[in-house]
Amino acid sequence: MHEVISGCEERMKKSLASLKDGFAAIRTGRASASLFDKIRVDYYGNKSPLNQVANISIPEARLIVIQPWDKNLIGEIEKAIRSSELSLNPSNDGKVIRISIPPLTEERRKELVKLAKTQAEQSRVAVRNIRRDGNDELKKLLKDAALTEDEESKHGEELQKLTDGYISKLNLILEEKEKEILEQ
Repeated sequence: MHEVISGCEERMKKSLASLKDGFAAIRTGRASASLFDKIRVDYYGNKSPLNQVANISIPEARLIVIQPWDKNLIGEIEKAIRSSELSLNPSNDGKVIRISIPPLTEERRKELVKLAKTQAEQSRVAVRNIRRDGNDELKKLLKDAALTEDEESKHGEELQKLTDGYISKLNLILEEKEKEILEQ
């Protein structure tokens, strides 16, 4: 029975982690190295994560400096950033790539908040589906006489508390991301 609860908790943790990953890719008005987590660069025929072929630093709140370990990669890195969905305009001096993060317009901020809310709702739905799957497993165990009705009820309540806790965590992460997007 604890396998059911712990299995559900593992899946809920993954939903939470997935939301955090999704939020890392949402651009705010501030520079952040995590913006480039999903960018892959063609490195001698292999698609490599940007952070594995270059050093990414944030010297100022709205500036990102990318220094490739291999100078020959500057063009590839620039191309990968331009073709990404980040809408950033990199410039290079032959040694490093500089990216100035423009402030977000009010309209763009609202779009990003809407996107964040959509992602959070998808995660909440995923957590509720995990709860439903867990409850179905408990009902099956009850039907197979592996559980008594009291045990099934107790585990169901445990599963509900777990679900409520993860929904609260998701909501908190969304709140923080909204604040981050809306700050000037």
